[in-house]
Amino acid sequence: MSHDQRKPAAELGLLDATMIGMGAMIGAGIFVLTGLAAEIAGPAAILVFALNGVVTAFTGLSYAELAASIPKSGGGYAFVREVFDDLASFVMGWMLWFAYMIAGTLYALGFAPNFLELLHVYGLVPPPDAVGAVSLVAGVAVPPEVALAAVAVCLLVSVNAVSTAASGSLETVFTIVKVSILVVFVAFGLTSPMFVPGAEFQPLFGDGGPFAILPAMGLTFIAFEGYDLITTVTEEVENPRQNIPRAIFISLAATVVVYLAVVTVAIGTLGADGLAEAGEAGIAQAATAFMPEFPVVGEGGAVIVFGAVFSTLTALNAVVIASSRVAFSMGREGQLLPRVGRIHHRFGTPFVAILASSVVMLFAVVLPTKSAGNMSSLFFLLSFVVVNGAVIRLRRERPNLTRPYEMPLYPLPPVVGIVLNLVLTGVLVEYLVRTDPLALALSAGWIGLGLVAYVLVVRGESAPTAAESAVEAGDD
Repeated sequence: MSHDQRKPAAELGLLDATMIGMGAMIGAGIFVLTGLAAEIAGPAAILVFALNGVVTAFTGLSYAELAASIPKSGGGYAFVREVFDDLASFVMGWMLWFAYMIAGTLYALGFAPNFLELLHVYGLVPPPDAVGAVSLVAGVAVPPEVALAAVAVCLLVSVNAVSTAASGSLETVFTIVKVSILVVFVAFGLTSPMFVPGAEFQPLFGDGGPFAILPAMGLTFIAFEGYDLITTVTEEVENPRQNIPRAIFISLAATVVVYLAVVTVAIGTLGADGLAEAGEAGIAQAATAFMPEFPVVGEGGAVIVFGAVFSTLTALNAVVIASSRVAFSMGREGQLLPRVGRIHHRFGTPFVAILASSVVMLFAVVLPTKSAGNMSSLFFLLSFVVVNGAVIRLRRERPNLTRPYEMPLYPLPPVVGIVLNLVLTGVLVEYLVRTDPLALALSAGWIGLGLVAYVLVVRGESAPTAAESAVEAGDD
């Protein structure tokens, strides 16, 4: 077998797969997005994350059934490729690839200020807003946040490029560390005199009323997209037909519990207004207020900043894995250049797909953090609509396909998933028209670029047919 025909080695267990999902979901979002949700929805921010968990669960059921039935890497793209025609599957893969790459940019941009803050806590640099630009060759000065974000992307791309096992183990270690830190945060918060159950949640809704929950849900939806990452590495997971659905459900349940506990403590101690005012530093400020000083580490806020650095790096590592596997799958299916769909003969990784994904991430680090988050949420919502449609169509067209896991109450979950994701998409687009037209323009530009690529690559090159792909899927 030539290296062009090699498949990824199954080196990841159930724990690794679960940690990949949790690593992305408990990432920058829990530090960056909680303040934003409180700013829009007030104390009802806790409902925002609870309802996003519910919306995610409906689509998660579809993912679990599809992953058990079609054990191929590529996540939502691989499923849609099995069910829909060339153009629809290409658009799905193109959107999902972009969503992951831009999510990587968001996490890299979230890493940079937290890393500067960590250095500042220990007196190594001035406050983050006082750190000057970094001078590069030819007199070009780069903001330190942009430089650090680029360094983080390069570092994790290098790890992923040379070893799947190393990147998976790294993800597991990082996720365990940051969840442990958040557990400490919640434990101190719940026992603090500052925390008075119910007091800071009255009234529940802020100035925007109950309907403010919807735009807040749309903007923070990216926090719960991580379960898709698990399915992007399906072929690298042992016993994927059983382990992938389990990893999806475990990671979703654990993530929702962690989010609700952290948001409850943050609002219950700082109040929704205090959390909103603190912005990205809200969780750290809450920790500083009620956590004691620790030997060697210092004040409690330092522990949380340390956790934020870990969280953003973990999330970045997870989406580097995911984005490259989507691109790899598209290349293998003939929907990107064939070289993108090859496994490196020495490292056993989708080397070119990883490098291609890193290029977009590096260019995107100059974007505003908010625009990166908005674009990623928008493309994930659209992608999840298509995935829910795929599970319905697959049931109708291939009822005898082997399904080790079947969702309960079919077709209610995918139908509800489609409706809820479309509602959030509409609310988010309306919000972006008013507040972030740059994100909408760049999103439209990426779709336009994709259509050009489709004509040049898919229509211009010989590609595997849908029938060939179906044979490879092992349809029974």
